[in-house]
Amino acid sequence: MHCPFCRNADSRVVDSRSTEDGTCIKRRRQCTDCGKRFSTVETASLTVVKRSGVSEPFSRDKVMSGVRKACQGRPVSDDQLAVLAQQVEESIRSKGAAEIDAHDVGIEILGPLRELDHVAYLRFASVYQAFESLTDFEDAVADLRRHALRDAG
Repeated sequence: MHCPFCRNADSRVVDSRSTEDGTCIKRRRQCTDCGKRFSTVETASLTVVKRSGVSEPFSRDKVMSGVRKACQGRPVSDDQLAVLAQQVEESIRSKGAAEIDAHDVGIEILGPLRELDHVAYLRFASVYQAFESLTDFEDAVADLRRHALRDAG
């Protein structure tokens, strides 16, 4: 990390704090040459590998945008989508992998989406689980009913 004031490559950490959501560490640094202080923010990178083989950083916004399409016309707020995206990211990060396939991100969305809205879940699942027939939909609906009964009782 170069000092933003004098470009010296050496600095020492004066203070470290975790952010509220625990995804970043803020560090207060002091340049060993000019003595000025500056802050840095460190995050662990999470990379999504697309079908084409291209890698890109994980994005909560992309999760929200994909799920928003499935939730179109449903009573789901942007705040609820933001919480879902956070749950998905936390779930992926808890597995400890630095890279994840884009398809696996879609699969990770299914659990929180099932809890949020059943119709949106079916729409999304039909794509990510590659439904090919009415039987696939019937099985998914039966599974939703089992979950609803288990949660109610």
